[in-house]
Formats: sequence, structure tokens, C-alpha cells
Amino acid sequence: MTKDWLRKIVGLILLVSFIALPWYSPFQIYLSIPNHIQTFSEADEIDIPVFGDSVSVYSNEEEKAAHATDLVKIPLNQSGNHELTYSVANFPVKKVDVSVYEDFRVIPGGQSIGINLQTNGVLVVGHHLVQTNDGEVSPGEQAEINVGDSILSINGQPVKKMEQVAPLVEEAGEKEESLDVEVKRGKETFQTNLKPVYDVEQKDYRIGLYIRDSAAGIGTMTFYDPKSKKYGALGHIISDMDTRKPVDIKDGSIVRSQIKEIKKGEHGIPGEKKAEFLFNDVKLGNITKNSPFGIFGTLSKPFNDNKWNKPMPIALPHQVKEGKAQILTVIDDEKVEAFDVKIVNSIEQDAPATKGLIIEITDERLLEATGGIVQGMSGSPIIQDDKIIGAVTHVFVNDPTSGYGVHIEWMLNEAGIDIYKQEENKAS
Repeated sequence: MTKDWLRKIVGLILLVSFIALPWYSPFQIYLSIPNHIQTFSEADEIDIPVFGDSVSVYSNEEEKAAHATDLVKIPLNQSGNHELTYSVANFPVKKVDVSVYEDFRVIPGGQSIGINLQTNGVLVVGHHLVQTNDGEVSPGEQAEINVGDSILSINGQPVKKMEQVAPLVEEAGEKEESLDVEVKRGKETFQTNLKPVYDVEQKDYRIGLYIRDSAAGIGTMTFYDPKSKKYGALGHIISDMDTRKPVDIKDGSIVRSQIKEIKKGEHGIPGEKKAEFLFNDVKLGNITKNSPFGIFGTLSKPFNDNKWNKPMPIALPHQVKEGKAQILTVIDDEKVEAFDVKIVNSIEQDAPATKGLIIEITDERLLEATGGIVQGMSGSPIIQDDKIIGAVTHVFVNDPTSGYGVHIEWMLNEAGIDIYKQEENKAS
């Protein structure tokens, strides 16, 4: 009987300990210590949380000691692989691998750019009814072609422009034949038969579909890598204004643009930059990718010089702090200017995600000019402590002074730039 009670008491103690352990402050600190830290050699030191009442943190550089409520600064003056060891009463409790990479820099953007996209095939943006002798009908809808689908080919002939569609429709209509249409929906493609009908009002053959082969808009350049010539802009995916679906691009280009007017953002109504494309100018570069992290490609012509047109180091997500920062953007003509913002929140992301930052516009001149974050400002680089930390992406509709940002690491990764690839990374 005594043994049973003893087992129950021990079990109860273990259960209470198990439940209480996650709320125990030192245990929480222990869990907050990462297993692996990545940083750059330009960061003279990194903040390391400590654990225990009296803790020694060892690295191959030197030994430090501090109390549990402090942060220990570990000097990192050499690239390579380091190891930190946490010890309590001279007993090692946790090891942390630290990878220190050579300094990585890109040129910050801020310039307003005109964006021209050529879709992969022709994009279906709507259905319409065709008036026939037998009533109204939409052949496209009957063929189960949906809004947001792309028509890739008709009768085996690749379709790249809207102008290619009308002659094929006319020919099939006169022969009373169906068109063999290749359709792309998301990542899948399928074949369907589409039979044109005669429109008694328009006196022509119709397929009951509204289509488009291009898209255009403005945004802001985020960064340019002088070594690879790659760039990133916008910070979010481009979606068709009618279908609200991502534009599947085949080709595209960016050109210079001049801001001519700004519609201020208000509560519930987002503002926008109104710009003029400089089509007579040589295109700045191509567009090879339209992704949730922005548009990417290669620059063929550099931007005009400005005071920020010099390589600047980047900051990783765990290096971003809440507090003061700046964004680079254009509110008049082509002049890139810096405006004050506040980092309200930064999520220490270990994997790519689009919403890693919350920012608030604090610059009175920018608030007066735009009301906050407006359309066309997406992609504006965010600078903190002379480092590029991310880009503006979305505005809060109910509060135009605030919005989301994306961490720069994920945009660089999406551009195909490996910031961790070093020519030499020897263990120190």
C-alpha cells in the first residue's frame, strides 16, 4: 500500500513538473536559444541569450560570463564556423553552431519603374453572351473555359497575341467546325473543343470570351546585385486586375517611369501613385519571374546615380529590430528620397514567408504627400542601421499609415542569389 502511494506521489510530482516546466522562465530562455545562427562578418558582434544564474558562454574567440537576464555579445571578426557552448556550474548544457559568412551587399533601389508583362498565351478575363438566331449563348463557358485560364494554343498553333485568335475563330465559324483549344489552369493543362457561333448583332463569329495578352503597372525597385546583374522589385506577386489571379508570364520588361501625381490614401480607400512610362528610353531589364515575393530579372542598363546608389549590407530576419528605420521611394518625378518609418514588428523567420514585417509611416512629409503607403510604393527598400532589411509590400486598407513588409533575404533567395555561398568558408 505504501509503495502504491509512493508511486502515485512521484507520478503526481512528475506530472505537475511536466505541466509547469514550459512556464518556468529559465526553461523558456533555454528553448529560445537557437541550435544554429547565421550571420555576416561585417556584424562585429551578435547578441546571444544566456541561460542560468551563472553561465559561461564559450566560443573559439573568447569566454564570456553573465547573468540570466543579460545578453552576451560575442565578437565575430572572422568568417568560418564557430561553436558556442553554454555551461552551468562548469557543466555544458547546450552547444550552438555559428556560421559567419563574408559580408554580402547589394545596391538599394527606390526608383519608380514601369512594368510590362506578356502573358503565357492569352488570358481569359471574362465571359460574354453572343446573340444568335436561337438565343444568347457563351461558347467559351459551354467549353468549360474559366476566368483566369490561359489559352496556350488553338488547333495546334501557339497563341501569343490576341490578334492571332480572331482569324482562327472566323475560319472555324465559316466551316462550322470546332476549335481544338489547349488551356492552362494553374499548373495543369487540358484540351477542350470550342465552337464559334455567329453573332447576329455584330455580324461576326464569336466565342464568348474576353481575353488579354499583356498587363502593365508601376512599382518600386528593391535591390540590384552589381555582380550578377540580377534585381528584385515590388515585393509581391502581380495579379490580373479582373481575375485577381497571378499573371502567368512568358516575357516582360521594366522601364523608367516618372511620378506625375499621387492620390492620397484614406481610411478604407488605398491611395496610388500615378506615373508616366518612359517608353522612348531603352528598357532597363527583363522580367523572368512573377512570384509571391515580387518580380525578378536581369538589368541591362543601370539606374541614374543617387546618394544611395552604392552597395549596402543586408540584415537577416533575426537581426531586424523594432524601432526607427527608413524607406527609399519616389513621390515626385524620378527623385529617390528617404522617409522615416517605424518597425512595429519583425518575425524571425527561418523559412521564406511574405509577411515578415509590420511598418508604420512616421515621416510627416510623406504622410502629407501620400497619406501613408499607396499603390506603386510596393518594393520600396527598408533601411535600418545602414542595412537593407526588406521591402514594403502591402498597405492596411483600414489604416493607410501602416502595412506589411517582406524580409530582404527571401527576395534575394527568390532572385536566385545565394547570400551564403562563399568562395572561402574555412573553420576558424
